[in-house]
Amino acid sequence: MRETITTATDGSGEHDPCRAQKYWRGISLTGGAPACGAQKRSAKEHADAANHGCGVCGASATRPFLSVDGRDYRRCDCCQATFLNPAQRLSPDAEHAHYLQHRNDPAGADYRRFLSKLADPLLKRLAPHRDGLDYGCGPGPALAQMLCEAGHRVSVFDPYFFPDPAPLDCRYDFITCTEAIEHFHRPAEEFARFERMLRPGGWLAVMTCFQADDGRFASWHYRRDPTHVVFYRETTLRYIAQGFAWSCEIPVKDVALMQKPLNLNNG
Repeated sequence: MRETITTATDGSGEHDPCRAQKYWRGISLTGGAPACGAQKRSAKEHADAANHGCGVCGASATRPFLSVDGRDYRRCDCCQATFLNPAQRLSPDAEHAHYLQHRNDPAGADYRRFLSKLADPLLKRLAPHRDGLDYGCGPGPALAQMLCEAGHRVSVFDPYFFPDPAPLDCRYDFITCTEAIEHFHRPAEEFARFERMLRPGGWLAVMTCFQADDGRFASWHYRRDPTHVVFYRETTLRYIAQGFAWSCEIPVKDVALMQKPLNLNNG
């Protein structure tokens, strides 16, 4: 079979702070994240919510976790994500420049071996000749190529390197996102996007270094990457999946496979 990679040229009162399911399903990609339990906010309140609310699940129950190297991190008490103060993120230009330093050869055996941690368990779960999207593929979409070689049709999207939004208007049997979710500035919006793009029964396969040891967070190589702004525990990914009524498997360390149910009543 011919290998094909499709690319683009161009309230009031008490409330539960862990209202992830309603938050994710009601989110607007164009209007910004809704405020849980709030109708109107002052400018300062909006700023506080932006800096202190959890961008992964929308909860307001976050707390200071650690300050190190001039960077301030918070921990969500609901989903257990750890995230950088948004005001301390790199500018888009600086972020792009950092990505350009990456040297991942799509044909390199070591890089392909690394990506096979996700590709191998995903391929075991896919029927033949499925349609997929490699989201956040970077400048060299090696994973897309590997999945095409296995007989699937794969489109690619990356906000810097393959920015044409056309693939985001399609629906897929699987979406892969390797070493990208830690870069998300608005994770809840991104996972809501995945929900919309996945067909019933479709798979979302993500790979990121799970944050497990708080005692080593300050010296952790993953934290020291200036483009990494959110860190997920295994518990975090299961929490995200639960919010969408997806199943979630952890086939190997640092990989999560989430499946959208065949039928979902959003009532």
